[in-house]
Amino acid sequence: MSDARERDERAQALGTPQDKKRRPLFQFNPDPDAFGQMTEKIARFMGTPQFLLWMTVFCAIWLGWNTLAPEEMQFDPRSLNFTLLTLMLSLQASYAAPLLLLAQNRQDDRDRVVARQDRQRDQRNLEETEYLTREIASLRITLREVATRDFVRGEIRDIMEELQEVQRRQEELFTRAEHLASLSSTRADDPHSSSFTTSPAGGSVLAVESEDDPKVRKKKMVKDIDRTFE
Repeated sequence: MSDARERDERAQALGTPQDKKRRPLFQFNPDPDAFGQMTEKIARFMGTPQFLLWMTVFCAIWLGWNTLAPEEMQFDPRSLNFTLLTLMLSLQASYAAPLLLLAQNRQDDRDRVVARQDRQRDQRNLEETEYLTREIASLRITLREVATRDFVRGEIRDIMEELQEVQRRQEELFTRAEHLASLSSTRADDPHSSSFTTSPAGGSVLAVESEDDPKVRKKKMVKDIDRTFE
């Protein structure tokens, strides 16, 4: 029963139109930005030496007039302890405090936004620094496997030395070949020369020897003895 009653009350509530809310005749909705800028300008002016100087001049003129002027012309006499001036300064202080608070609140909001942006910027800088650090580390690892300038120079120097050694050997071989060619031409002219000797450089060259030479005859005798034993 209670559930059914609640459903009926809910249906009646949904079906009943709401009463129109009465709006105030005069609505004062100042622009927060414009009002805040005005309060900041007033607060900044009140914190300057010019405001203090003008305020001092105003109070001095006020006090001097109401003290030295004839009593008929005084609007805030000294006998009443400058009541009007006291009320004006109190009114100014009562308005200055909220204006300063509003300006301080706007400044705090700006500082909060700037601090958030600074944190975001610092976070981005940290991420970029970490990325660059990783890239530099990877480049160092890669450069370890790349030939450096000194290494290439050393390899080129070794190759040049090897080429010079090969060239020197070729020149020696060409010299020996020319010497052998000259000896072979000499042997072709003299048929009695048929033995080889060793050159001072260590290579075997053809030597011109006659058959009447004792050394040649001794060699022939040794060869004949070897043949008989065979």
